[in-house]
Amino acid sequence: MRTPQVEQAAGLPERVTVYEVGARDGLQNEATVVPATVKAELIRRLGAAGLPVVETTSFVNPAWVPQLADAAEVLALLGPEGTGRDRPVLVPNVRGLDRALESGCGAIAIFGSATETFAQRNLGRSIAESVAMFAPVVERALAADLWVRAYVSMCFGDPWEGDVAVGQVVDVARRLMDLGCHELSLGDTIGVATTGQVPALLDALDAAGIGREVVAVHFHDTYGQALANTFAALREGVATVDSSAGGLGGCPYAKSATGNLATEDLVWALHGAGVSTGIDLEALVATSTWLAERLGRPSPSRVVAALAAG
Repeated sequence: MRTPQVEQAAGLPERVTVYEVGARDGLQNEATVVPATVKAELIRRLGAAGLPVVETTSFVNPAWVPQLADAAEVLALLGPEGTGRDRPVLVPNVRGLDRALESGCGAIAIFGSATETFAQRNLGRSIAESVAMFAPVVERALAADLWVRAYVSMCFGDPWEGDVAVGQVVDVARRLMDLGCHELSLGDTIGVATTGQVPALLDALDAAGIGREVVAVHFHDTYGQALANTFAALREGVATVDSSAGGLGGCPYAKSATGNLATEDLVWALHGAGVSTGIDLEALVATSTWLAERLGRPSPSRVVAALAAG
């Protein structure tokens, strides 16, 4: 298999942690339900390919996201390998946390919004009500020694509200991190971010006491800007990037949100720039090819398509 020619690029971290979201954020947007056995096998294969963190599933109300109604079954199939701190699950509320704890999870994520409209559409609550809902979740999770991540969606633009002010994002981020979360993921949910917005937001977060060392970025590729925006963040000192194997994903509540940044495209670019990830690109491509066969369509990843073509 062809590999990228390596030329060390200046201004990038020596190593980047790739936070894989395909099994959760990717599969939740599928039109048909993927069997639990396939999901568990996907997670195993991703781990074997060297992905250091794989978000496995979400303990949401099945009526909201029926594709993830089998969360407990998937974790039961995985056994202990699916419940460590490197296998987070998304939880929306205390009931979701209860189910995660019952399954033995060691890490969770909560999912907030930088805009009022999306907060209402995604969680049926205002931003303030959402934070109030998350507070006991994080408190109990920390008491149980769980690692906790906070997502903030619509950080760079919203399909209903348009442009999103940097200060608005910082305010929500600060409220979530004040709950005690360990990491903050900035979501470009509809893929409209530009490379100028990225440092501006990171600078504003830093001024509010949220340093780059606890920040991850999560870009969608709707406008083809995900990789460019990711590298803009890396050059600013961010070292954790969310991506999805095969470029799967979107958002069931924001129809303009297309796929996530493909993990293969990210890894190809990082390895070519001399950045270490610990990921076996060949094994990762084989995994996405395997999954595409089960989904019945080609992988959206450009790297997977190019390497499959020989």
